[in-house]
This record gives sequence, C-alpha cells and structure tokens, in this order.
Amino acid sequence: MKKLTIITINYNNRNGLKKTIESVVNQTFHDFEYIIVDGGSTDGSVDVINEYADKIDYWISEPDNGIYNAMNKGILRATGEYCNFMNSGDCFHQNDVLEKLSPNLNIDVIWGKHTMNKYPQPLGYPYSNVSMLTFAKGGAICHQATFIKRALFNGNLYDEDLKIASDWKFFIDVLIFKNCSFKNIDIIIADSDDIGISWRDSDLSYNERKKILKEFLPERMYSDYVRFAKADSPLLELTPLFNKTNGFQKFIYKLVAFLIKNYYFLRKIFPKN
Repeated sequence: MKKLTIITINYNNRNGLKKTIESVVNQTFHDFEYIIVDGGSTDGSVDVINEYADKIDYWISEPDNGIYNAMNKGILRATGEYCNFMNSGDCFHQNDVLEKLSPNLNIDVIWGKHTMNKYPQPLGYPYSNVSMLTFAKGGAICHQATFIKRALFNGNLYDEDLKIASDWKFFIDVLIFKNCSFKNIDIIIADSDDIGISWRDSDLSYNERKKILKEFLPERMYSDYVRFAKADSPLLELTPLFNKTNGFQKFIYKLVAFLIKNYYFLRKIFPKN
C-alpha cells in the first residue's frame, strides 16, 4: 500500500490542471499514487491528462454532480494510507514538500501552511488547538495543505448536498466530535488558487456553515456559539493574532478568553466615548 494518495479534481481548467500535475509528478518523494477525476472537460484537459498518463495511477473523465461528488470518486478509488486533495490550479509549494512532510505521517490529520495570490505571507490555521468555538467563528483548515487518514472516510464521505463547506463539516466531525489526533506543522505545503467558488460566493459559504452548525449543535448551544462568535467583538478578532505568538501564548490566550467571556460586562463599565 502506498503511503499517500494525491487526488486532483478538474473541470475545464486545462492550464491549471497542467500546473497541478507537474507539481505532483515532480515530487522527490515517490511513495504515493496519483488520481485525477475530471468532470467531462471539453477544453483540452483530457489531452493534458493523456500527456502525463504514464505518471497517473488512475483517471476518469465523466460528468459529476459537483466538487464533493468528484472528491468522493477519488476517495473511493484511493488505496493510500493518507489522502490529499490538490485540485486543478493548486500545486505543492516546492518539489520536496512530500519529503519534508513524510516524517509527520503518524497521526490522523496533518496540515501545514499555504500561500494565496492575494496575501504576501503564508497562511495557516492560526490556532495551537482546535475547538468548536474556533470553527463557529469561521476558522478553517485548507484541504490542499492537509493529509487525512483514508480510514476516516470509511462510511463518512463528503456531504454532496453542500457546494462549498463540506470539507469544513468533515473537519468539525472528525476533529471535534470524533476527537481524532492531529498535528499542525510549520511547513508550507501548497500554493492554492484563490478563484474557487468559496471566494466567489461568500453568502453561500456563510449559509452552508450556519446550516452545518445547526445540524451539529442543539438549538440552545448553537445560540451560545453565535453569541460568543459575534463578529462585532474586537477581542475575538484579536485572538488569532495572539495565538501566533510563542513566548506567552498560554498566558495571553487565557487572558483573552477571560476578556471575551466578560466583554459585554466590561463594555458597560467602560463605555465607548
């Protein structure tokens, strides 16, 4: 069994697909299989796949029912111990990324950092731990920069009724409710494309996340999370910045958590001018 399965989904993104394939097949670490799921492209994407066919373990080109249907097709064909989703337009940051990552492949979910065109600095999940409040606040883990034990998908594929936030739902399920092990590593894994649907349709993303939280949480607990994740709380906005520090991280986190808890009480004592 291969250590990794790299899955690329594509639809009419010929140039992005070529860039992605080259970043995968040029890795210095070779203990992986490569799967491409194309949605029946008509722009020459299949020609690109054929160009690299000798380096692709499995590929298919047929109509699908959306992003997560295509990703699930890849999962069902996967045989590697871990899955990574490097979709067309995205690519590994460097050719030795998998080699650097390989010593960390010993727990359930591993993720690193990623770059995006809009941001000059590498991005990553900014917290040292995971919590339901973090997700309720909008925290997310970049799936291009994540490696997930394939066994976690057994009977637990991505929810195809969702268009944008199914991977977000999956991470809440396995990390919060199933308490799977995880590791956040200081390696830039991926250069991610920022023209995806989640960037083009923020309203749909928000509504799907709201639907997921309501599905997971009892009504009264959901109302609590909405209250403590209110965007108008400046203290909550500062929390990710504090969590990026190292020296007094635990102290600062506890202090901020206390201030958040008592924010509305303190605002009454110290009203704005």
